[in-house]
Amino acid sequence: MDWFPLINSLRIAGISTVVIFFLGIFAAYYIAKAPRAVKGILDVVLTMPLVLPPTVVGYLLLRVLGPKRIIGAWVLETFGLKLTMTWWSAIFATAVVIFPLMYRTARGAFESFDETLAHAGQTLGLSNRYIFWRIRMPYCRQGILAGTVLAFARALGEYGATSMIAGYTPGRTATISTTVYQLWRTNDDALAFRWVMINMAISAVVLLAVNMLERKRRTRKEAA
Repeated sequence: MDWFPLINSLRIAGISTVVIFFLGIFAAYYIAKAPRAVKGILDVVLTMPLVLPPTVVGYLLLRVLGPKRIIGAWVLETFGLKLTMTWWSAIFATAVVIFPLMYRTARGAFESFDETLAHAGQTLGLSNRYIFWRIRMPYCRQGILAGTVLAFARALGEYGATSMIAGYTPGRTATISTTVYQLWRTNDDALAFRWVMINMAISAVVLLAVNMLERKRRTRKEAA
């Protein structure tokens, strides 16, 4: 059994999750403090990939990153790199698709933060950076961790946008999702079922982790 689809799926999901972890926290922190009108507009824009069909997201990425498009053509001409049909092309797709999950979860965690703690830190002369990393982040860590785990699970199962921008090449761009589809097309139901069970097992573990984090957060709120 070729384990490349699992390895490739894990590295794509892992890298994209690390990227959107920082981007999601940055966006959530500053947008949570923005005026209501600005917040509403940015919410619509940043959450759009969550409700769009993944194939539409993939199509839009191809319009931007394709070798005959402005950005894709410039990168190809300047660095000799294609931004599509490679294993790391899928990172663009998964990052865009899972960003709203991280952003919305982190923003909810930040909005539930007791700002009197930050004000108290400021009166003690603590810097905003210190307050963010040593007070705000530890307070919100359960929600942020839950968003991170959920985003990773979504990235692991991404198919539509990934298949459009990275395609399916065995040993090069294949992921669990694209492999299941290709095996189904070739009537290899036995191997397709194995990959389905592997994906379901990973998803079950991830969901259990999310439930544990949510339970801890509820317990903490009740104790407070």
